[in-house]
Amino acid sequence: MTDSSRRSLIVQSDMSLLLEVDTPGYEEARNDIAPFAEIVKCPEHVHTYKITPLSLWNAASAGFAAPEVVDRLRRHSRFEVPERIASAVSDLMARYGRVRLLPLDETRHQLVFDDERLRRRLTAAEELAGMLDETLGPREVSVKPLNRGLLKQAFIRAGYPVQDLAGYKTGEPLEIRLQEDEGAGFTLRPYQAAARDAFYRGGTPTGGSGVVTLPCGSGKTIVGMAAMALVRSHTLVLNTSLTAIRQWKRELLDKTDLDELAIGEYSGAAKEIRPVTLTDYQVLSRRRRGADGGWDFPHFNELNRRPWGLVIYDEVHLLPANVFRFTASLQAVRRLGLTATLVREDGREADVFSLIGPKCYDVPWKIVEAQGWIAQAACFEVKADADESTRVRYESAGPRDRFRIAAENPAKIPIVRRIVSRHPDEKILIIGQYLDQMKTVAGEFRAPLVTGETPQAKRDETYRRFRDGDLGLLVVSSVANFALDLPDASVAIQISGKFGSRQEEAQRLGRILRPKKDGRQASFYTVVSRNTEEEDFAIRRQMFLAEEGYSYGIFRASEI
Repeated sequence: MTDSSRRSLIVQSDMSLLLEVDTPGYEEARNDIAPFAEIVKCPEHVHTYKITPLSLWNAASAGFAAPEVVDRLRRHSRFEVPERIASAVSDLMARYGRVRLLPLDETRHQLVFDDERLRRRLTAAEELAGMLDETLGPREVSVKPLNRGLLKQAFIRAGYPVQDLAGYKTGEPLEIRLQEDEGAGFTLRPYQAAARDAFYRGGTPTGGSGVVTLPCGSGKTIVGMAAMALVRSHTLVLNTSLTAIRQWKRELLDKTDLDELAIGEYSGAAKEIRPVTLTDYQVLSRRRRGADGGWDFPHFNELNRRPWGLVIYDEVHLLPANVFRFTASLQAVRRLGLTATLVREDGREADVFSLIGPKCYDVPWKIVEAQGWIAQAACFEVKADADESTRVRYESAGPRDRFRIAAENPAKIPIVRRIVSRHPDEKILIIGQYLDQMKTVAGEFRAPLVTGETPQAKRDETYRRFRDGDLGLLVVSSVANFALDLPDASVAIQISGKFGSRQEEAQRLGRILRPKKDGRQASFYTVVSRNTEEEDFAIRRQMFLAEEGYSYGIFRASEI
């Protein structure tokens, strides 16, 4: 584009980017800035992105250089890019790798700094006291391997992410092979192979730790298994739930040459430690009070001393804060994070970067959709009016109660009924947050309800009936946000959720994105109460849709 007035990007001096949707270059600009900018908000016509230190360090770790980032900004910017932006991008990206962690001898690592001044300034921090050993030279300091994770957390807080080149333990060997085209009926898709290779990097110290970001339904589990087949070592897989553990086991038995005795379940129901051990975040987080009155994490300690060569963190954006301690102690083990979105509701993305690794591979949802690997999806927001009684309760309630009153608005149920009638031959999920509301909806449709209180055996049976075609409609609480393998579901109707959670939006959309045998389009509906703060939270959730290239239609109840 030579006409600057047709360019879609406005670069502001505070590192924010305004991207105009209704311009010819919108899609190209969005794809070009996505590797180094984070979306902040997405009203209908202008989306706002922010360039942050972490977004630039992720780009740097993926091989982007500052001149390329600045060139992309200038190529799409309607006005001249402020010089301070170019300078800030160059400065921040240059910080990645100015501190490197390298092996020293059998018992020590060393931090190597670009220059002596930088070493003096960064090692003077009070929080590093006790983590550093001796100064070896103008630019080198020896450190204990035990402090590897804590040091990386400290340095990223100081604004200098450590490039970790200290290498990994090999772990106990494990013979494992993917059974491509050998009865499992699958081959690695090009992006799955690329993700595996971007993580492993030929087994060099620059590879072996990082996060792969792929859409729900695109086969992240297969990427994990492909990484296992390269590392060929005992593997610990951390999951979100018992349902996820058992889905991983089914996939391993179906798509690798491992037998059942090689796969262990370490959960509330079983405590099996085997060459491939599947556990969940809740088990690692369980604690008990010791004889000295302090708290102990027995399962954390038991799993931590095993000879793992690879740890896989499924849905890494949900990694509980106290499990970061476990991760900090496993820095000599290769670590792979799998997720559909790096957004964390607690803001601890920097800890994921430091302790698991930078984003090493991602591919936009719309690209995977265009290649036919996930279903096409149409997204809709439907606004429900409240009756007088609900309106009075809403106006007189406190902030948190107001949100719940809006979320449980009874006027949503007739809208859901009309949406269901529009999809008579499709598999439908109705998803919500509040148990009383979900019970009402399940009763309305005489449909099964799955919540956190549903026994695991009953959950598994209900999901099986849905997969087998015995059920056409299922009502599910937030337990369905993660690791729910219902490939034929093509319609999702969310009637309540966690405030403005973008990660929840990603997970719920992902429930319906498995490719359909008949090629049909998926439909994703969100029902919100009009003129309430639920509308504001819905806009925040829709940032995920805009970030991934989805548009959405907005309708009044009467238009459905």
